[in-house]
Amino acid sequence: MRITPLSELDMRLQVLQKLMQGEDIAGVILVQSSDLFYFTGTIQRGLLYIPAEGEPVYLVIKDYNRARNESRLRQIKKITSMRELPNQLKEIGLTMPQRIGMELDVLPVQQFQRYQKLFPTAEIRDVSPLIRKVRAIKSDYELGIMHEAALIADKTYDHAKNVIVAGTTDLEVAAELECFARKLGHQGIIRFRSFNSELYFGHIFSGSDGAVSAYLDAPLGGLGLNPAVGQGSGYKTIAAGEPIIIDFIVAYDGYLVDQTRTVSIGPLSASLQLAYADMMKVQEKLEVLARPGVTWGKIYQQCYGLAEELGYKDNFMGVAGAQVSFIGHGIGIEVDEYPFIAKGFDDHILEENMTFAFEPKAVFPGLGAVGIENTWRVTSDGIKKITLANENLLQL
Repeated sequence: MRITPLSELDMRLQVLQKLMQGEDIAGVILVQSSDLFYFTGTIQRGLLYIPAEGEPVYLVIKDYNRARNESRLRQIKKITSMRELPNQLKEIGLTMPQRIGMELDVLPVQQFQRYQKLFPTAEIRDVSPLIRKVRAIKSDYELGIMHEAALIADKTYDHAKNVIVAGTTDLEVAAELECFARKLGHQGIIRFRSFNSELYFGHIFSGSDGAVSAYLDAPLGGLGLNPAVGQGSGYKTIAAGEPIIIDFIVAYDGYLVDQTRTVSIGPLSASLQLAYADMMKVQEKLEVLARPGVTWGKIYQQCYGLAEELGYKDNFMGVAGAQVSFIGHGIGIEVDEYPFIAKGFDDHILEENMTFAFEPKAVFPGLGAVGIENTWRVTSDGIKKITLANENLLQL
């Protein structure tokens, strides 16, 4: 079991505290699992209180013993209810904060109201943008885990060549790949920050199912198995001559990488082969543009503009009427981290050691989808791939 080192936690906390001081926020209360994992090294139920200066305190409701074993923070205390927070702060010599930061993008309203009652005179502000800013810059420790996840993604894709045969269903292929990845250490759970966003390992589609849109804010959706899920692999039988999309997320030791490859049994039509080559051109455009200091919105505008010039206005990043307004998304502990290579982010810039997935895809109703996706790291002079799998259009 990998335990996040104290030096790593200290570095993250210090960066957040500096941002808190700049916003005049006296204390931050964190309760969401992804943020708890990032700042404590575990997700045991409770709350983390981070003062603007000094040591944080992790107050654990369940399970205290696991929190002690899994977190290297110095102050971990057992409580039975969040109502104990004010007294716990007094006991360790902290004054009652007058301006508190909380994760208002994910915190349920009912819980927010309870914290308001605990601190009736305090102003509660949304600290989510600060947290996301801290988490966007990956350390060498985090990048190392993501590189290990990429190895699993590469092996899983290589295994796909053994299980994709005509006559099997998308679901059967997906199940085989999921089982294979789990045996290599895939943690199973894939986290999103966005409300009601969820995913099971990724999307495996063949032919026309690859062009079925769904509620998820993604270029591909799929029929899935039933309306309760409404996305993902279904019972469609794979046939020769149609595109097969393997859009697979690997989650390993808390961190994610996202990778898409396109496969076929026998050759694809000339038009689909051209569409795949054009999506590769969009990725090549990214490689030219992306570097520290460039805005997320500029990359989106120029890459989208190229796709439009190539003739994919009605097919790029979804079918017409269901297209998404992004080409890339930050990735780390969650699928939808900063940065967003998306429309409207013209005041946000790439910074060194940000990580993101970039996924140009062309979607054709009745035929399916073709495309590519890699996870990238921003370096001092450009970007570098984290994912490893061969990018050639694979004909089985």
